[in-house]
Amino acid sequence: MTRIEAHQRYSQWWEVYFGVVAVAVAAAILAADTHPWWRRLLTAGAIAAMVVLHLAFGRRVIRRNASSVVLAVAQIALFAVAVTLMPFATWLLFAMIPMIFQLVALWPAIVLVLVVNLVAPARDLFLSPQDMRADLVIAVISAASGVWLGFWIVRVIEQNVERGELIAELEASRAEVARLSHEAGAAAERARLAGEIHDTLAQGFTSIITLLQAADPALRDERLALAVRTAKENLAESRALVAALAPAALSEGSLPDSVRRQAARFAEETGTPATVRVTGEERALPTKVEVVLLRAAQEALTNVRRHACARETAVLIAYAPSSVRLVVRDDGRGFDPATADGFGLNGMRARAEQVQGTLTVRSDPDTGTTIELEVPA
Repeated sequence: MTRIEAHQRYSQWWEVYFGVVAVAVAAAILAADTHPWWRRLLTAGAIAAMVVLHLAFGRRVIRRNASSVVLAVAQIALFAVAVTLMPFATWLLFAMIPMIFQLVALWPAIVLVLVVNLVAPARDLFLSPQDMRADLVIAVISAASGVWLGFWIVRVIEQNVERGELIAELEASRAEVARLSHEAGAAAERARLAGEIHDTLAQGFTSIITLLQAADPALRDERLALAVRTAKENLAESRALVAALAPAALSEGSLPDSVRRQAARFAEETGTPATVRVTGEERALPTKVEVVLLRAAQEALTNVRRHACARETAVLIAYAPSSVRLVVRDDGRGFDPATADGFGLNGMRARAEQVQGTLTVRSDPDTGTTIELEVPA
């Protein structure tokens, strides 16, 4: 909870309290038939002006946790008018002292509280000296109580602010723990799936290729040759899945090193040359950003292998002061990005959104396909 929120939380109760005190004192003054009616009306009018001044300006100052010495002095002036006309109006001190501490900072408020408590003795000095000693004693007691009350009000607000900040920190820590636990669980599940694919599908395809080549080493039988090609393609796909799922790729080096390994594997498996170029000043990035960029490079190379029939592929990693850009370009057969709705592109878009990145796909049957991912980092 901020200081503004704390003041807003208690302002409505303060307004009710101020209103009750003001109405009660005004009603008592109007009912006091021992004073001329014009004095009673003027005193009640001064109290009403205090209420209007608070509703028009004071409540906004308090709710914004602002400070207005001018407004506090104006309220003290109206209070002095009321007390001068009828000493009974000193009962308004019960509302004036808390009001001053809400309108003004602590130390100026203490000075103004001392001033407002001297209003009644100052009146007595000119209009009723016989009451001055008693009112001066009351003023001392009231000022001491008012200062203590002010410190108490300030401390209550500070405690609420500290408690709110602590709660916010605890909630943020709990959210961070939940996020880390989720990421750790997701990473463990990806590692498990990668191991399962490696130990089952990849090993199975490898065994099929070995057995078929052992049966016909030259692969003169077209059906066996087709089966071997199909098994090799699926083996490559399973290896790509393992590479995409396993989080260990980045642990073996920097992002450019990991992308170079992926490009080398792509070239080895497809026979298509793949170059990797890095521009700008290479720097460490947040792990989440590096994972998104690496997965995008893997998926783009997988799409080239599956669909492009390219003669060559180029990968660019461009480091800028406030962003990193990954570009994968091939010279194969293109497609219509407006109608493409493959899982790979959707996955890249989803990952890009996770790090506030922007994915751009440009493709043309004559020039091939360019996939560009720019991530702020």
